[in-house]
Amino acid sequence: MTSTMDTSAAGPETARVCVGIATLGRPDQLASMIGNLARQTVTPHTIMICCTKPEDVGAVAAHPHVTVLYDQPGSSRQRNAILAALPPGTDWVVFFDDDFYPDPRWIERVDGAFRQDASVVGVTGHVVADGILGPGLGQDEALSQVAAHDPAASDYVLDAFSPYGCNMAFRCKAIEGMRFDERLVLYGWLEDRDFGARLRKRGGRLIKLGAAYGAHLGVKRGRVSGRKFGYSQVMNPVYMHRKSTMTTAQVIRQIGRNMSANLVKSFWPELYIDRRGRLVGNLIAVGDLLRLRLTPERAATL
Repeated sequence: MTSTMDTSAAGPETARVCVGIATLGRPDQLASMIGNLARQTVTPHTIMICCTKPEDVGAVAAHPHVTVLYDQPGSSRQRNAILAALPPGTDWVVFFDDDFYPDPRWIERVDGAFRQDASVVGVTGHVVADGILGPGLGQDEALSQVAAHDPAASDYVLDAFSPYGCNMAFRCKAIEGMRFDERLVLYGWLEDRDFGARLRKRGGRLIKLGAAYGAHLGVKRGRVSGRKFGYSQVMNPVYMHRKSTMTTAQVIRQIGRNMSANLVKSFWPELYIDRRGRLVGNLIAVGDLLRLRLTPERAATL
């Protein structure tokens, strides 16, 4: 379903919004992202950062409006630490990657969507440029892409849309008691899709909101090895199929696309992607599945 929505915040009340960021080993990037958040037209009541050690957060720890949490590495585990620590009365929680730069009205637009329609339980935004698909974007390039974007070009609402981990928000009452699956370790790979599929079973609308947009730098530093990620590319979809959070057709498409890309491009790999490592990880996962081992957590030990 495609439609438009008046996403201007309705009513004088101020929603209690928490922005959560899971980060690892990128303190300078985190500081830049937090600085960019100050441009939001709706100021979050709380910014919660989950990292693994003080070096991950650096000078941001001294920010007066930031709460720092510590946990073991892994996007699912770190986001769960944020969910467990949400201040009472929080209306919606926003998850940004530390390399996502939202338009200044991102929170305002999402706030309006939640207010206008009580059936909306999850929102993901429009990514005007995604560096994860290439060598990555520089900070200035990302900000210029956001500034140059014409909001009319993405004035849409898509229903039944899976959340995208770099920029997603949830109604706290709707996700009460829910957690990201910590068996989807490290970078997580599809943990956002798994969370969204489980939330959809509870009822309510999961939407992609074109009016809430930003740029994803796709910073490569701090990401997992090719072998670990390649293992998750195969094992995680099969694990999710067992949980009924991915269909058979979705699993076949997902694994087929990833394995074929890794195989073909391993002969002429991109400088910024370890295609051969990913292919090795793919094959290790296939071997485990042939031995009837459904072990997404093994990615952490490869």
